[in-house]
Amino acid sequence: MPFKAGVAPAQTLRRVLSALCPRTLESAFASWVASLQETIRGVVAIDGKTLRGSKLDSNGAGAVHVVSAYAHEAGLILAQRAVEGKSNEITAIQDVLGLLEIDGTIVTIDAIGTQKSIAGQIIAKKADYLLALKGNQKALHDDVIEFFSDPELTATCPQSEDTNFGHGRIEERTCRTFAAEDGLITRHPEWDHLHSIAEVTVQRTHKKTRETYRQTRYYISSLQPDPAIILAASRSHWSVENNVHWQLDVSLHEDNSRTRKDHSARNLAMMRRAVLNMARREPSRMSIKRKRLKAALNKEFRTKLIVC
Repeated sequence: MPFKAGVAPAQTLRRVLSALCPRTLESAFASWVASLQETIRGVVAIDGKTLRGSKLDSNGAGAVHVVSAYAHEAGLILAQRAVEGKSNEITAIQDVLGLLEIDGTIVTIDAIGTQKSIAGQIIAKKADYLLALKGNQKALHDDVIEFFSDPELTATCPQSEDTNFGHGRIEERTCRTFAAEDGLITRHPEWDHLHSIAEVTVQRTHKKTRETYRQTRYYISSLQPDPAIILAASRSHWSVENNVHWQLDVSLHEDNSRTRKDHSARNLAMMRRAVLNMARREPSRMSIKRKRLKAALNKEFRTKLIVC
């Protein structure tokens, strides 16, 4: 800027996006976000998203999978790492954690990130973890389910409840926790700083139809067995879906993008996340879509958005 020779044509932008080293760009993005605020607080949610438009055939082969870290309290995407395919997500999570300064935060990850090495890496970063449990950690998963299925064992478990109204439904959440030191840790000593296990039950009731949907999720955590804190952290994790993935698809049309030559899909995904961060930091109450349009038409607003 101010582009005295004119704005670069689409062909030039394509060549630049294809040629840029994505790892260097992702590291630069993490450094830029770190400069925006001194300390990250609260929950950091890590989750992956597949760029559906980058697939090479109808079976989805070759699609780029992007793992992002989102700070719930700050409303910022902190870092990104893109990999070829969802099967490489564990490595990407470890790379993203390596880019972050997360001292004192709570890191939440879906079941694919429930790995001993990732738990150890989070503890080494002086943060706490809340990791979802599913069949990929079968022995631990089965033990936690068996514990919470026994009414005698769970009779003294602390419990917290929360109710939310919105989008035409009533959502009731209940969390029960238990100290892992009281027996479970002796069966699974390989988990670094495993202090608690948790059961979170969500019941959604549609106001009009009165249909009810019930789901139970299980977690392991380095946090103490405080059900209110764990319930709040588990709910905050879903902000990465609502505030990042949904916005990328609806406001920035990420899944519709067919750009995929060389590094262009990964680099363009990084640019979208930078745009989302800039739009979120701008304090007006306009939607992301309206801010993008105004930035395209108004030079002063565009400058404000970039330097905000």
